[in-house]
Amino acid sequence: MKVLVVGATGGSGRAAVTELVRRGHDVTALSRHASSLPGVRGIDGDATDAALVGRLVEGQDVVVVTLGISESAVRVRLRGPSATPLDIRSRGTRTVLTAMRRHGVRRVVVQTSYGTGPTGAGLPLATRLVFALLLRPQIADTERQGAELRASGLDWVEVQPVNLTDEPWAGPPMTSTAGDIDGMRVSRAQVGWFLAQAVEDPTLARQTVAVSAGAAVPVTV
Repeated sequence: MKVLVVGATGGSGRAAVTELVRRGHDVTALSRHASSLPGVRGIDGDATDAALVGRLVEGQDVVVVTLGISESAVRVRLRGPSATPLDIRSRGTRTVLTAMRRHGVRRVVVQTSYGTGPTGAGLPLATRLVFALLLRPQIADTERQGAELRASGLDWVEVQPVNLTDEPWAGPPMTSTAGDIDGMRVSRAQVGWFLAQAVEDPTLARQTVAVSAGAAVPVTV
């Protein structure tokens, strides 16, 4: 399939690109430094640039969105991000969804965060405090991102990983459409693997999937 990955050089985005290429997909990658990625059509650009996003979306089979802010959460909370808009998740996703509707592209896979939207009730107390005190602006933007996705009318999949780590591949993660998790850690490699799975699995359409680093189990449908 022809797949566009938006936010392709962040940790999860890069892992998704690697897995999609391994599976033989024709990948176009968009980020500020996407031209550095091997084996794909890498486009350096801004996910909020409607004209650019529109050109890249046209003709794709699926779009994957893995937008986020890679800077220190403490710095972002105290001073704001230095290079990325604070609302990059919602604004970039909105730009993608608008382009998809314009060009008739139906399938989109978007990474948000466990504990937002449908999984809000499952968040442990300690993580609630982190969300409220340290990550409040970013979580608020992720809530807007998820709400726009679920209201888009497209064949969306919302992928909600728990806390991300850079641990090496440890096998497929635990995934659940019921919001169940096994711990509050998951590697970016595992998330990237599941993003590629979601691209290939049409039965996940209009589902929110929690992703954590448990033993390999089938998606609960």
